[in-house]
Parts: sequence; structure tokens; C-alpha cells
Amino acid sequence: MRKAVVLLSGGLDSATVLAQARRDGYDCYCLSVDYHQRHRAELAAAANVARALGATRHEVIALNLAQFGGSALTDDALAVPTGGLTAGIPITYVPARNTMMLSLALGWSEVLGAADIFFGANAVDYSGYPDCRPEYVKAFETMANLATKAAVEGQRLTIHTPIITLSKAEIIQRGTALGVDYSLTVSCYQADAYGHACGMCDSCRLRRAGFTSAGLADPTRYQAGAPSV
Repeated sequence: MRKAVVLLSGGLDSATVLAQARRDGYDCYCLSVDYHQRHRAELAAAANVARALGATRHEVIALNLAQFGGSALTDDALAVPTGGLTAGIPITYVPARNTMMLSLALGWSEVLGAADIFFGANAVDYSGYPDCRPEYVKAFETMANLATKAAVEGQRLTIHTPIITLSKAEIIQRGTALGVDYSLTVSCYQADAYGHACGMCDSCRLRRAGFTSAGLADPTRYQAGAPSV
């Protein structure tokens, strides 16, 4: 089996990508990043998803982006928006987060001798983050193949983004067909300590709308009193 590093946040998108990598025959090494996000529930979810989907190994790396702040996900002084999706890049964007995560995945892939990284970026039903776009992924892949000993010696790296052009409903339908248990995942930007979702943030709204559009029951565990989106 070919080894692959899979970036695994514990959310819906990355769980689907892991399931697809496993379906495609990859030996999956999952990487999650504790960047001092608002809650640790998604890291616990990532461990559960990795185990449920048969990952070979799951590692969590600490990277304290709260030292910089600048995002509602890393700075408690900034409120997570709950009024619905708006134009522009929201305050939940974490500067350079995906670049740092992909760099960590790149380093581990070279150590493992893996030529494949799976990344759950999506550029359809998403919050407008610039580091989720196809042109960004292509540019990072180009850089990676200039920057590593493995690539210079002939083992080119491929970054797989199998859901980047899918709607949230299509992602959910694909994951369901692949056997993903979405009740294990946590997508909410401000989930409680038990992984219960707020039902109001952009991520909750996109997730719930996806299940509705897919015609499937929403297995998300919501906080008491969470409104219908």
C-alpha cells in the first residue's frame, strides 16, 4: 500500500477525505494540529474518526497560533460571527493556517517516504478562505516539489483535494457512501467541551444546509437551545 499523510481536523470535510483515501487503497497517516483553537473537541473527534476509518497512525502537533491571534478561532477577544454568511473573508480566517499545516504534512510525508498528501479543502460551500482555493493548492504543490530532497531525487509529491469542487451536499453523500459516521465529527467553530455544536456559526450553517440538501438526517449533536438554521 502507498503511504499518504492525511490532514485531519475532526470535521466533516477531512473525515470524508480520509474515507476516500482509504477507499483508494492508501495506508493513511493522519495529522491533526492543536493550534490553540477555541475548543479541543475537534481534536478528540479527529482521534475517533482516525480510529473508525482505519488510519495506520494519528499524530497531533502543537502549534500555538493564539500567540499571534488575529482570528476569532485563536483570540477570545474576537467573537465568532453568528449572523450568517456575508461577503468577504470572515474573522474566522486564521492567517497562514493551511500553509503551516501543509508544511507540517510535507515534512512528515518526506520522513515516511510518502508521495501523497490528502487535504480537505473545499472552494464551493465554504467561508471564502483564500487558502482553500485550487490555485493555492497548485502553488503549494509546485513549491513542495522544489523544496524537498525526495522531490529533487525523483519522488514527486501530489496534494490530493478530492472534495475541492463539491458542494457540501455532495461531500456528505460521498462520505455516507464510503461509510463515514458523521456523528463522530465536529465542525462547529465554538463547540462546547463535549463537541456539541452552537448551530449559529458559519460552519454550522453550511453543515446543516448540506445535510438538508443531501436529503439525509443531520446527526450533529447540538447544544441545548441551539436554533434552527
